[in-house]
Amino acid sequence: MANPKIRVMLVDDHAVVRAGFRMLLGASGEVEVAAEADSGEAAYLSYPDVRPDVVLMDLSMPGMGGIETVRRLLARDRSARVLVLSAHEDSAHPRRMLKAGVLGYLSKRTAPDTLIDAVRAVAAGRIYLDAGIARQLAMQDLAGSGAIDTLSEREFAVFLQLARGQSVGRIAEILSVSPNTVGTHLYNIKQKLGAGNQAELTLIALRNGLIEA
Repeated sequence: MANPKIRVMLVDDHAVVRAGFRMLLGASGEVEVAAEADSGEAAYLSYPDVRPDVVLMDLSMPGMGGIETVRRLLARDRSARVLVLSAHEDSAHPRRMLKAGVLGYLSKRTAPDTLIDAVRAVAAGRIYLDAGIARQLAMQDLAGSGAIDTLSEREFAVFLQLARGQSVGRIAEILSVSPNTVGTHLYNIKQKLGAGNQAELTLIALRNGLIEA
């Protein structure tokens, strides 16, 4: 009797990207795309009904975004198995995602065979990292943590939104907190990173490869 296929939920805001991954995963013969979502909000709402073996999550999406979606999914279900597929190849994103509880982190430039291996590993409950990202993490551990690593998880989420030019009110809406709470986080972020305004925060994020110009 054949082994059951690994059920994956694809989460990416680009339909063409989802179609590509659907074809790639389906061609392996081991994976079935059980559901798709075009936003973090949609993924969070449909997850309880789908109960996939693996959530294949893009981080850079409008609205709630991948980082906040991962945080909420794992807060709701610690057994959720999340594999992040991201254009971010810095060390800060994977470090925080692993700390949050994801099992895998791959660059979007990863070879097709590697993606299948990663899905297989995460479905089995094993950690899987892109080789280049794992190397960056190891090198940063040797060099010591930077100022960005002093930010709390929520401060980091607010920092990224600010660096992308979002207003305090919009960030409060996205993260479901009060504007006063965002303001407090903003103050702490500026203190920790030595930034005087939002433009300087954007420059810090750009220099560290956390956002694209």
